[in-house]
Amino acid sequence: MLVIRPKKIILANPRGFCAGVDRAIEIVDIALKLYPAPIYVRHEIVHNHHVVNDFKNRGVIFIEELDEVPDSAKLIFSAHGTDPAVIEKAKARGISFIDAVCPLVTKVHKEILKAVSLNKKIIYVGHRGHQEVVGAMGYAKENIFLVEDLLDIEELKSLIKKDEELILATQTTLSVDDTKALVGALQSHFTKIEFPKADDICYATQNRQDAVKELIRHCDHLLVIGSKNSSNTLRLVELAQKHSIPANLVSDPDQFDLEVMIPDLENKVIGISSGASAPEMLIDILVSKLLGDPLYQNSRDFSNSDYAKNSLVEILSVIEEKTYFKLPADLQAN
Repeated sequence: MLVIRPKKIILANPRGFCAGVDRAIEIVDIALKLYPAPIYVRHEIVHNHHVVNDFKNRGVIFIEELDEVPDSAKLIFSAHGTDPAVIEKAKARGISFIDAVCPLVTKVHKEILKAVSLNKKIIYVGHRGHQEVVGAMGYAKENIFLVEDLLDIEELKSLIKKDEELILATQTTLSVDDTKALVGALQSHFTKIEFPKADDICYATQNRQDAVKELIRHCDHLLVIGSKNSSNTLRLVELAQKHSIPANLVSDPDQFDLEVMIPDLENKVIGISSGASAPEMLIDILVSKLLGDPLYQNSRDFSNSDYAKNSLVEILSVIEEKTYFKLPADLQAN
């Protein structure tokens, strides 16, 4: 059988799991060892169905409503953050829980709480319905206004005085460029809007976008591994498309039809990245398909140096990530 390979494969670095996702997954792993099954997790622990299905097979039950959790069960709240009203409800019922919220999301929650204490209105830039947005807005309830696009800003002009003191907060996984456009529009109208001391868009989102910006300068087609409900993954696809580079979201590499989706594959340089909640083994599977080599697909531990041993594979390193988030105190000894 003739194997059709691309001219070259370029892997973005960094890609895949960020420190917040690593921490959340490790929390569930440890909980499965310490506590009797089933372990309950409210909402997907991270937005990747491969990770979620693996945990389901190991005794985790994913729920959306606390009514689905028995009083005696161990509950974990997802990395995206949870409405504080839900957390208080769990406490009132005496449910034992661990909050796996990403520390960078917690930082935004603290900014919102500070604004509430100062009786200031909050403008929150984010995507409606995303779990992180739902959780963050729960810390204010009133006097918080969601902005998703320029039309929302136009509506705000009739609700908030131009010279009113405001505080801005943002979803951590937004597109940097899109956020700048919205922030610029807000700044041009509202004269007393206070910005956070540090950029609320997380380091991993920023780094993966920077890596893709560089990657698309060297490739003909971009493949981004991740799930459809992963905000930071979708932003990577959109980033390439905005620069007129064909790009596909690849949620299941083993089912992705390369010849159909990428015509003239053998004459193209293929760039690959992955969202912050996508396991590295999915990169292995996609690379194995592109190379026609089952070796990669049979390993979950391939590194950049392993990939680079193949003459068709190149690693494009943009920045080295060293961020690490500590586990909750009661899990650190395990």
